[in-house]
Amino acid sequence: MPTRVRGWRWRRNPLRRRADVVEAWTVLVVAVLLLVVAPLAGVAAGLHAHDRAQSVAVAERTERHRVPAVVVGNTPERLPVVQGDREHRYRAQVRWTEPGTGTRTALARVPAGTRPGDRVTVWFDGRGRSVAPPPGDVAVWQHTVTVGVCAAGGTALAVLLGHAVVRRIALRHRLGEWEREWARTGPRWNQPRA
Repeated sequence: MPTRVRGWRWRRNPLRRRADVVEAWTVLVVAVLLLVVAPLAGVAAGLHAHDRAQSVAVAERTERHRVPAVVVGNTPERLPVVQGDREHRYRAQVRWTEPGTGTRTALARVPAGTRPGDRVTVWFDGRGRSVAPPPGDVAVWQHTVTVGVCAAGGTALAVLLGHAVVRRIALRHRLGEWEREWARTGPRWNQPRA
């Protein structure tokens, strides 16, 4: 039954090759990179993404304004609506009253399932174009977590791929060292004894 000797690559012994030492150090570096650097990269990327998403959300909140309106136009007959999903939006004719300018009508994004006469809240930008509502805090945090997890996962994947490449190279060097060693030692073992 084979026994496993832990740490043999770190101790001096006649079977240890330079490739074994390189591989042992690589395992240590990979462990540190996976346990320390990858999470830190995820946190740093997430914080950076949070700052940017928060500034974009604030800018969109100041640029966009919400208008209570009434749907006046016909809406499409058939829509790919998911049950209970009122976030799937399409365009319909809406009417609202603005103080100082009177009644206005425009095409705007309305929730799926809206019928003529329904009251909806629509969003417009500074030029009067219908736009999506600005992202809320939940959307900003979802973006933050997604970017952080992807950055940490990408870093971990790069580290593991690098480790696989180093292991393959170390294996090739180890086999080469064993081959050279056998070329030197093999003839003494293969000679007939008298």
